[in-house]
Amino acid sequence: MTDFSANLGFLWKELSLPDAIRAAKAAGFAAVETHWPYATPAAELKAALDETGLPLLGVNTIQGEEGENGLCALPGREEEARASIDQAIAYADATDARAIHVMAGFADGPEAHQIFVENLRYACDASERTILIEPLNHHDAPGYFLSSSSQAADIIAEVDRANLKLMFDCYHLQIMEGDLTRRLTHHQGIIGHIQFASVPERAEPDLGEVNYTHIFAYLKELGYAAPLGAEYKPLSGKTEDGLGWMKALA
Repeated sequence: MTDFSANLGFLWKELSLPDAIRAAKAAGFAAVETHWPYATPAAELKAALDETGLPLLGVNTIQGEEGENGLCALPGREEEARASIDQAIAYADATDARAIHVMAGFADGPEAHQIFVENLRYACDASERTILIEPLNHHDAPGYFLSSSSQAADIIAEVDRANLKLMFDCYHLQIMEGDLTRRLTHHQGIIGHIQFASVPERAEPDLGEVNYTHIFAYLKELGYAAPLGAEYKPLSGKTEDGLGWMKALA
């Protein structure tokens, strides 16, 4: 049986985060994760987690100003980037979130690379929690600094911290690279979390071009047992209408 985590950045968006956690529990999810929960007091989120018994797998550092998608690879924004990391760590500590996704932002070039490496070392040294980096595809996030699994693997090796891991998002990596089974094998030693959605719709995973029955079975063969993150946009707009995949793919 495969366990799933509900990404509340996309699922049950019409509810408050505490109520979305309760809805995820009622639907049979084994965990939850969020994007940017900071408008919800950490104590309220933690109370809902304690009530349901669901672990919080992760939070993201903030996007920044309107139109931005993270700060941590942006030249000249180092002070804001470190503040965003501190904010995420504090929220993760208060809610016992297992991981923090450090968002790079829209940037390129050697200076952005070095700034990202330094900010990741700062994050890894400031918290014992897992620090995640995630390649994003160039259709949804054109110009995002991190765009391939090989680039992420090279950065993880350069940062050289045991708690820095790859967020392997099957949706993004199928669009950018494909060959998911071999990439899972190649990167299994540095994967910290796995997310999924249909391609190209980014909807329920029983749609589209990716055979998640195969992917999830293969992850079991690899010995990967952590909950898999359902980070998709419900096709009908209502989460409950599209949850049949949970039994079909488990």
